Amino acid sequence: MQPIVHLSVGYLCYAAYTRWRRGERPSGVPVLVVLVGAGLPDLLDKPLAAAGIVDVGRTVGHSLFTAAIVMTIVWLIATRCDRRPLAMAFVIGYTSHIAADVPWHVLSGDIDELGFLLWPVTEMPAYTGVKPLGTVGGVEVTTLWLEAVIFVAGIGLWWRDGKPGLETLKNAVVD
Repeated sequence: MQPIVHLSVGYLCYAAYTRWRRGERPSGVPVLVVLVGAGLPDLLDKPLAAAGIVDVGRTVGHSLFTAAIVMTIVWLIATRCDRRPLAMAFVIGYTSHIAADVPWHVLSGDIDELGFLLWPVTEMPAYTGVKPLGTVGGVEVTTLWLEAVIFVAGIGLWWRDGKPGLETLKNAVVD
């Protein structure tokens, strides 16, 4: 999944959570925390791969081992600072990223590429990129099509929700 789409997935998941749990739309700082959590695996792994430190852009940050450690640390710090809602936002973002990378491999039959989940215990083969999903009306449908729909849905809901987090970010930059 493209890195920017993970932010939409994180927002969609968090928006569903806040509506279900509190009956309200997402707001301000928690939305920014969700986006950090949703982007973190790629922010860790893509530079490592680009620098040649790891062979593939899905290793350290995408591993369930790392995820468990990072989320536990965030949860413990947030609990100590009485900020559990922010920890929940981060956990939803990070978890959504890992979970969203799984279906493409399953749908395309590239199950061996799920090695990133248990890295470094399992090997991570070379990532084959965009996955073909089939043909509709003579046109090849790929995972990019589904990602585009997810991205637009996330942006659309964020816009409909009043663009939460944007004002918070603007205020942080100006101050």
